[in-house]
Formats: sequence, C-alpha cells, structure tokens
Amino acid sequence: MTENNETAARVRRKLSTIFCADVAGYSRMMDVDEAGTMDRLRQYRLAMRGLIERHDGRVVNTWGDAVIAEFASPVEAVQAAVEVQHELASRNNGVAEDRCMRFRIGLNLGDVMVEGDDLYGEGVNVAARLQGLADPGGVLISGTVHELVRKKFGVGFEFVGNQPVKNIEEPVPSYRVVLESASKTPPATVAPADTDAGEPPTPSKPALAEFGHKFLALPRRARVALSMIGFFFLINLFSGLGTIWFHWPSLPFILMLVWGLFGRQDEADQR
Repeated sequence: MTENNETAARVRRKLSTIFCADVAGYSRMMDVDEAGTMDRLRQYRLAMRGLIERHDGRVVNTWGDAVIAEFASPVEAVQAAVEVQHELASRNNGVAEDRCMRFRIGLNLGDVMVEGDDLYGEGVNVAARLQGLADPGGVLISGTVHELVRKKFGVGFEFVGNQPVKNIEEPVPSYRVVLESASKTPPATVAPADTDAGEPPTPSKPALAEFGHKFLALPRRARVALSMIGFFFLINLFSGLGTIWFHWPSLPFILMLVWGLFGRQDEADQR
C-alpha cells in the first residue's frame, strides 16, 4: 500500500498540448537505405527540435522514428507544427521521391499524467491517433485545439469528421490544417517565343468570359448596335483599301447604341 501511495504521489496531472509526429513510410525507407535514412532522420529531428523549442515546447521522446513534444500553448504548438512542415518540405526539395522524408503530425489538447520527463494518458493517446490519420507532410488537430486557434492563424482548417480513438468512448472531432507549400510561387507569365513584340496579347479566358457577361448584360438595342458597328469595322479592316469608311454606315448604329445605353435609364427615371 505504501509503495502505491508513493507512486501516486510521484505522478502529477496537467493540461498540455501534445505534439506527435512520425515518418510516413519509414520501414520501407529503412529497408532501402538504412544508414542514409538514419542520417536524414537525425538531421530532420534536429531541425524539428529547434522549431519546437523556439515556440516554448519541450521534446519528450524520440523513440524509433517518432517525435513527441508538449506545449503550454496550443497556439504555439500549431505554429510550431506549421513551421516544421514548411521547413521539412524545403529540405525535401531536390531529393529523390523515394528518399523524401515526410512527417505526419497530430496535435491534441488534453489531460496528461507526468512521471519524471515522460507523459502518459488520454491526451497523448488522442494526439498519437491523429498523427496516424494525418497526411504525409500534413497536420491534423483535435477539436479542442481547433476551438482555441481557429481565429488566430492565416491558415485554414478543414473538418475531416469525428475520428474513433481506442479506449476512448466518444469519437474526436478532427481538423486538417490547410498548409501552403513553402516553395509555392505564382506562375510567371511568359510570352510565346514567336510572338511579335508589337502584337497585342491574346485575351485570357477569364477576360473573355468577363467581357461576354458584360456584353450580355447590355440592353438588346445596345448589343445589336455594337454587333453591327463591329461588323462594319471588320469589313473595313480586311478590305485592304487603306481608308477608313466604316464610321459612315455605322453612324445610325452609333445613335442606336447611345439610345440603348441611355434611353432605358431616362425611361426608368421618368417612371
């Protein structure tokens, strides 16, 4: 009885945000290149530790390919997880696909038992379950974490359902952190090599669609007038005569265009 009382006295409880991570496909990578995989794992863990400690976190355990850490603040925990995934994604740039090391991260805020430097209990189990469900290179958080951080980040959160957890009666609401690629940049607009420098650029599909919507929104008289003016202009353009004459047959349609654009508004004002 005395021994049980001493054990109970050594175990403390506290509320903590638990960070669980492991490497997706780690066993396969070890089978292919054991020494190289271990070397990359050490480097990546060192980078993760630096980011975790920068956000006032503490690495609890690094058994196998896992990293378990705790944070006093769920906001700091999510920020650390996002920065870790961006940092590791940049380290994977230029690495062969079968050698890329992608961690899955799960975060949960819950009650944990503390014994020495180790953590136990439901809070840890939920974080480990979410880590197992996370995408490679992704972050999955529990509903308790989401409730406290959802208005404090520029990143988005996607609800992925209530996830069952072993030995826990009720499923855990879970959210995927929507990460932007660290190396993502807007695509550059490059002119085709054979395009004449003095030639106007071809309108993009969105621009043409927008023009179409605006054209269809015009009064019917205005659409007819514009169509006829354009028709005469094209005939003039391709006739090869070298003189401008389309404005004369277009004159009545120009008057019709003015009437179509402004006549309706005048009538509406009168009503």
